[in-house]
Amino acid sequence: MKTIYNVKALCVVTMFAVAGTIQAQDDNLKRELTLEREYDPSVQDANKVNTLPDVKQPEIQKKAISYSTQTVPTDPEAEISLLPSGKIMTDILYNKNRGYLNAGAGTNLNINGDFGYHFLNTDKDQLNLFFSHRSSSGKHEYLQGEKLKQKVHLNDNLGGLNYMHNSGKASMKLGARYGYSAFNYFGYNESIGLTSPATFGIDTKQVNQQIGFNAGVESHEGAPLGYLLEIDYTNFSHKYGLSEDIDGIKENTIGVKGGMNALFGGNQQIGVFGKLEFLNYSLPTLPSGYLPELEFENHAEITLSPYYKVEGDIWKIKLGANVMFITGNHDKVFASPNIAADVTIADKTVLYLNADGKIQSNSAYELSLRNRYVNPWFDVRPSRTWLDSKVGLKSGVAPGFWFDVFAGYKATDDDILFIQTVEDSYINYSISDYYNTKLLFAGAELKYNYQNVFEFSLKGVFNNWDVKETSSWEGGPAPKFEAYGRPKTEVTALIDVRPVEKLTVSAKYYLGTGRKTVQYKLSQWDPIDMKNINELNVTGLYNITSNVGVYGQLNNLLFQKYDLLHGYPAQGFNAMVGVNINF
Repeated sequence: MKTIYNVKALCVVTMFAVAGTIQAQDDNLKRELTLEREYDPSVQDANKVNTLPDVKQPEIQKKAISYSTQTVPTDPEAEISLLPSGKIMTDILYNKNRGYLNAGAGTNLNINGDFGYHFLNTDKDQLNLFFSHRSSSGKHEYLQGEKLKQKVHLNDNLGGLNYMHNSGKASMKLGARYGYSAFNYFGYNESIGLTSPATFGIDTKQVNQQIGFNAGVESHEGAPLGYLLEIDYTNFSHKYGLSEDIDGIKENTIGVKGGMNALFGGNQQIGVFGKLEFLNYSLPTLPSGYLPELEFENHAEITLSPYYKVEGDIWKIKLGANVMFITGNHDKVFASPNIAADVTIADKTVLYLNADGKIQSNSAYELSLRNRYVNPWFDVRPSRTWLDSKVGLKSGVAPGFWFDVFAGYKATDDDILFIQTVEDSYINYSISDYYNTKLLFAGAELKYNYQNVFEFSLKGVFNNWDVKETSSWEGGPAPKFEAYGRPKTEVTALIDVRPVEKLTVSAKYYLGTGRKTVQYKLSQWDPIDMKNINELNVTGLYNITSNVGVYGQLNNLLFQKYDLLHGYPAQGFNAMVGVNINF
């Protein structure tokens, strides 16, 4: 494809905004290291925490199209939605246990494991160790003229240390992490009839590794003069390039985040937040005449965000802007609003508005988390979201009942959508291409809780995509462009029932419809309607004691067959049993 470069001049929109905490309090510095209350053993989601989590109400979250542990990269999150435990020990203000262990095994040789331990847990010093493991080695069956089976290998691991020291006026934080992910390139390509990789053997395992360090200092919230400074380093590498004979690329990312803010007038704040990422690549030596050539380019991504906040009795406002710079051959300068507002219009009812923008680096490391099967030699330039807005109404109109009605608009240039490669000399890679996407969405979410015995959540979102491709198509007429792989309609439902104190039964249902893709066939690109994601999972948890629980999971109870990404089928019906222990 021949790339066409466009430069957009964008104006900063001034709008009202919700006053949140200072932007300088970055998510990476918010890793919770304290144990605040008793944590009953609960079944946890596929992406695990690296600290001992709190019990909290179930929360429906929008998910990327990675719905199986078969293809989900291990990247433990700072917070996750837990299946509620049988009992919350409200009479204990902090958790006396220092560690947790989750171990589970099931069909398809699915194995889950999580371990965490707090060596220090005082008001002054906290030090914790964490480790997460996900692996699978089952066979997938799909139909391509005849029933075919392929073995799928996956072995994801992530561990690290976090330390925080409170001096009274500020917090110093240090961290280190290591990740190892081994997997094979399974799947099929209808365009060229491949049912196994053409270059790698089906049993060959690609290996992605990451090594990271971070250090930072942050003033405590509410300080008259607030500040933040954080430095982060990530080394990411592929073991192989396009074959076992060629080494993969190595990517080094140095990130710096910092900000200052000042309080004045009793209810006002002014501040500035900035971040910089510099990406540097080490490329392997290729044999003479080897194609394709590597084009990874060192470059920097910079964001500067000044803002003003003010708060009244029933309202909060934040006015700001993001000015963003990308260097290198694809250099860009653009801007977005950074604003939000909320106002209490009735008892327990809030009208809110948010508008923001960002650079999405699309680094090799970031792409590996979104799609591990992407071509490891495909250098992807950054995406530019110059508007990401949402307006809504939240209300807790009755005891135990809560709802949120919302709508929004998002516009991104050089957005990344995944389709399959058509070159028969390659593995069954996904490749990414550049599109300018605009998304208009609307939805609603409601939750109901009856005396901690029955909980129900339901969320529905409708997505209307407008997609324009930024490069020319080769090999025939271009198709009508779609938001390839992304659903038009999403429905998520969660039910938790606690018939007795120690037993919780949870069911989660997800429906994603309207997904499209394309394949190259008979010298032209043909559109394909992807099968709906239609998945029902049920989990049962029994707390033997306040510190020990056992669980069982039944996944894909509707026995559906669908692709997560085109050519990469999800697991069929599978089951798992396990144990959670606090100690």
